[in-house]
Amino acid sequence: MAFAPNSVEPPHAVEPPHAVEPDTAGDPPAPHAGPGTSPRLGAQAYVRGGATQTAVKILVVGHFAVGKTTLIGTISEIEPLSTEETMTRAGEEIDDLKGVTGKTTTTVAMDFGRLTISDRVVLYLFGTPGQQRFVQMWEDMARGALGALVLVDPERLADSFQVIDLIEQYGLDYAIAVNHFDGAPPRDEAALREALDLLDDTPVVTCDARDEKSSAAALTTLVRYLLDRVR
Repeated sequence: MAFAPNSVEPPHAVEPPHAVEPDTAGDPPAPHAGPGTSPRLGAQAYVRGGATQTAVKILVVGHFAVGKTTLIGTISEIEPLSTEETMTRAGEEIDDLKGVTGKTTTTVAMDFGRLTISDRVVLYLFGTPGQQRFVQMWEDMARGALGALVLVDPERLADSFQVIDLIEQYGLDYAIAVNHFDGAPPRDEAALREALDLLDDTPVVTCDARDEKSSAAALTTLVRYLLDRVR
């Protein structure tokens, strides 16, 4: 799968430390992943064969249970790497589960996926854990990132305040993706902007993290915004 909007070109100011070239000579074949395990992937799994590409690191962030793992799993063209674990009663005493129903697993470190949006640009997607107790990991994950897609639940806007504060603290440009949950009424964009205290030029899009095209459109909106910022 490769989502390739023709108008997206890599920024001249944002280049990787070196050209990304596939080197598969010494890589052993990836073994079959058993149930509940993440596959071991060699370099060939992350770079399209014969291509020299600009690698762009993007964070996918948001509060607890907003859909980050779902979005990366939906859009990634490789088998996504995930660190989901079963939620426990001990965790229920620490994490704020208000407004969360039907969730049985949670990310405890990060999610990772890849999306090629043109022959020259490939996005490496890093999903952050949403619980307050893992926030200290975000600073390390933010290093080298060009920007962030902030997933928002319109029914829990207050939970997004600290997320946006952290992204701004790290100096990252971002777009807001309002994840549409089943049964949720549509929200007025102007009201969302006011509630989140966004700058006028901060992109706001509505997406469904379960839908490939919708998720791709949200990421493309972010990339176009980032390119405009660096030109």
